[in-house]
Amino acid sequence: MDSYREIENLIYRYAEHIDAGDLEGAAELFRHGAILSPAHNSRVEGYDKVLALYRAACRIYPDSGTPKTRHLTTNVLIEVEGDEALARSTYTVLQCTESFPLQPVITGRYHDTFARREGRWHFSERAMYLDFIGDWTAHMLYDPNSLSSG
Repeated sequence: MDSYREIENLIYRYAEHIDAGDLEGAAELFRHGAILSPAHNSRVEGYDKVLALYRAACRIYPDSGTPKTRHLTTNVLIEVEGDEALARSTYTVLQCTESFPLQPVITGRYHDTFARREGRWHFSERAMYLDFIGDWTAHMLYDPNSLSSG
């Protein structure tokens, strides 16, 4: 498989893990990497800290073991140079529960960096940008109004 496809699969695998409620699998993608929120000057690095972040933020429904979301990642642009790569993509998170009708709850952008170690690609950093926030109360465990831009 070529580098472009391997990196693209990592980007999509992230969404697949989150939607399946597999927070451990999502955190594993960042064992050698970090998640950044530039708007909040935050950086969470490594498996344990990324897993703690997702457990503190993501509402998991007991009946399904999932957040009842669908993360759609689109407009993926990847630039590979040797053993490093950059990618930009957009995301839309849809959600539907028994008491929450199907709707988009968050849209934004990912700016990712990747490195190849021992022949395999992995995330180095994922910067997450929130562009639009809808009603995410059924998805996140904290109020979006608690987020300040600086």
